[in-house]
Amino acid sequence: MKHRIKNLILEAATCAYEKGDLPSKAFSAIEVEVPKIESHGDFSTNIAMVTASVQKMPPRKIAESILKNVTDPDNILAKTEIAGPGFINFFLNTWSWYPVLRKIHQEDIRYGASDIGNGEKIQVEFVSSNPTGPLHVGHGRGAVVGDSVANILGLCGYDVQKEYYINDSGRQINTLGRSVFLRYKELLGEEIQFPEDCYQGDYIREYAKKIRDSKGKALLDQDEEKSISFCARFAAEHIITQIRQDLVSFGVEFDNWYSEQSLYDSGKVDAVIDDFREKNIVYKKDGALWFKTEDFGDEKDRVVVRRNGQTTYFASDIAYHIDKFERGFSRVIDVWGADHHGYVSRMEGSIEASGYKRDQFNVILVQLVNLMRSGEPVAMSTRAGEFVTLSDVVKEVGKDAARFIFLTRNYESPLDFDLELAKKKTNDNPVFYVQYVHARISSIVRKGLERGLDDITWDKEAIATLKEPEEISLMKTMARYPEVLQNSAKFMEPHRITFYLMDLSACFHAYYNKHRVLTDVPILSRGRLYMVLAVQKVIRNGLTLLGVSAPDRM
Repeated sequence: MKHRIKNLILEAATCAYEKGDLPSKAFSAIEVEVPKIESHGDFSTNIAMVTASVQKMPPRKIAESILKNVTDPDNILAKTEIAGPGFINFFLNTWSWYPVLRKIHQEDIRYGASDIGNGEKIQVEFVSSNPTGPLHVGHGRGAVVGDSVANILGLCGYDVQKEYYINDSGRQINTLGRSVFLRYKELLGEEIQFPEDCYQGDYIREYAKKIRDSKGKALLDQDEEKSISFCARFAAEHIITQIRQDLVSFGVEFDNWYSEQSLYDSGKVDAVIDDFREKNIVYKKDGALWFKTEDFGDEKDRVVVRRNGQTTYFASDIAYHIDKFERGFSRVIDVWGADHHGYVSRMEGSIEASGYKRDQFNVILVQLVNLMRSGEPVAMSTRAGEFVTLSDVVKEVGKDAARFIFLTRNYESPLDFDLELAKKKTNDNPVFYVQYVHARISSIVRKGLERGLDDITWDKEAIATLKEPEEISLMKTMARYPEVLQNSAKFMEPHRITFYLMDLSACFHAYYNKHRVLTDVPILSRGRLYMVLAVQKVIRNGLTLLGVSAPDRM
């Protein structure tokens, strides 16, 4: 509808120029908005103000010229008005909203879909937690953000692949192996002074027990570094298996799992460093190799190979991102924790140095989750290994509540996640508030079937009975969904869908509390059933993008 109004304005402005009512055919990009105040109409534009300097006319005169030339062949306009310094407000006839319902029923699960992506190949990499311990609630927020962004982009015409990057190489994996090996020695009776920089959780002891039970004392009879390496591989493989299971339980599945170690095994890291040395992008200083990141906008140069010959994570990350583009992705999106914000500029620099454009690389930084119980903080100490895992949260509140609540705020803001609120079966719980609408409409449909209302299709006479203000409000809100979806894709912000679903649910609740869907008038009942079924489809479509179920009973 907004697009139709925009075209109507452009046609009127062009006509006004051709008739000599306006001196210039140069019109600024036409912005059409939904007014915040309902009395200001269904849509409003400020075209008269933003073109005043070009037209060299007072805004109200420009508005008058445009309105004088408006044609409305479909009779969608009830009235128009000029307000304030030159806003043009449009008021639509009730029946102009009816086609929205037909469109929703016809397009069904594709309602809201678009081709704005034009098949562009995009990779979304998210979670990518080091396999050194179980996923925690912070990982959960990043997981649902990445998963939902990928789903939304896919529905908007992009060719999307979801990827998990396994950091199975380097210092942290070595620390994991050392942690398990020390616990293994402890289980075999050795007196161990367990270092603070080792992993402290009970899961380390569990892996040590498994190794002891299968290997006995064999690891003590060989070179210690070899034993540490074995413990690292053993624990990392088990942790990755658990991470996969936890993510599947959370509704997250990846198209590809990519190993950091494979970059070393294939020689890609060394090849990138050699290439950059030839291009004088990498130089030697104090026995180490440095990347000229300062030349590409970073605050200082960064080490890629240490004095001891070991590569840094930055080196493998450069090779990994080059590999992404070589695989044919024209744009890559990484979802990181907010504590990685300082890493963004150096990665952008490395991508530019690699011959790609900085805007081909996007980073979504996800802020922390504060876990609460009835308003009180839940203590989490990673050093002591006493943190609450994502698996714990999903088992307690369920996948749907966890995913939805993680998206109830912009990922740029910290989130308070209250476990008790997430379990409530009341309207205070946002996911219950939305899912209840879908379930309630299913109940209404079942009752309608009992009354013989089993063929709910487009019927002009039935639809024409929809005249109540709350019905118009529902149709207007449903008409906004495609635009919300496109903006969500454009700005990579899945919380826009969550907010929208809560708005639509509020409209439905307001309607349902005031009006009966199934009445004593069959034609009215058919019209209202057709409308609420459209609401149900939009609710289902939005929840599906967020990875949340749409139950028929609650």
